[in-house]
Amino acid sequence: MEILSVKNLCKSFQHNKVLNDISLTVSQGEVLAIIGPSGSGKSTLLRCINQFETVDSGEINVCGQRMVHTDAETGNAVYADKGTLRRIRLMIGLVFQNFNLFPHFTVLRNITEAPVSVLGKSRAEAEEKARELLKKMGLSEKENAYPYQLSGGQQQRVSIARAMALSPKILFFDEPTSALDPELTGEILKVIRSLAEEHMTMVIVTHEMLFAREVADRVIFMDGGIIIEEGSPEQVFDAPLEERTKQFLLRYSGLGDH
Repeated sequence: MEILSVKNLCKSFQHNKVLNDISLTVSQGEVLAIIGPSGSGKSTLLRCINQFETVDSGEINVCGQRMVHTDAETGNAVYADKGTLRRIRLMIGLVFQNFNLFPHFTVLRNITEAPVSVLGKSRAEAEEKARELLKKMGLSEKENAYPYQLSGGQQQRVSIARAMALSPKILFFDEPTSALDPELTGEILKVIRSLAEEHMTMVIVTHEMLFAREVADRVIFMDGGIIIEEGSPEQVFDAPLEERTKQFLLRYSGLGDH
């Protein structure tokens, strides 16, 4: 089953075209890794899918619900009604690179706030689910702590639990380890790896090449707002077809030098 479909997506800031005719699909249970240099459009793509940015043209469908399409006459993007956009938003989870936790809420409340206020769940039901997720993240003893009392790695695990609390159909990660010290990166990658083993549908923008190679079912390499190359991790990392992909991967030890 196709969870996400993006067709001919274009997005400009002023006169700078950040996304230029991007098309991709993600199937249920699939893990897609998006790699590429800074400024290649990776994070903008995630922000457009998650409705933090509006697109200029193109089409996005999530679980068969159309978020946006291009008007045939004007060539402009036309968004779905508010109800449809809200339903789509609830199908999507996004884990930010800088955690974005509420500093004045405890860990437990950070995770339960959306299920209670957005989904209308009872506080008891939301807390039960939150405690299950905290146990999964290895943070059961931290439910009454505040974000400032946690390490960066612990904060990122809480933000993953918060995204999972809404039971999304697809989970997006925007550079989930970029704000962390190297020794804390491993614990986040371990969590994402465990989600992949449970067949969680995920799109991961990352600079962690070895991790992308290990956990992804498919890899997309972006540069200059376009998809340069797409394929299995083995194909993209071991036998890239495009010269630009080869140049990019040469920067990473042990990759792209075959």
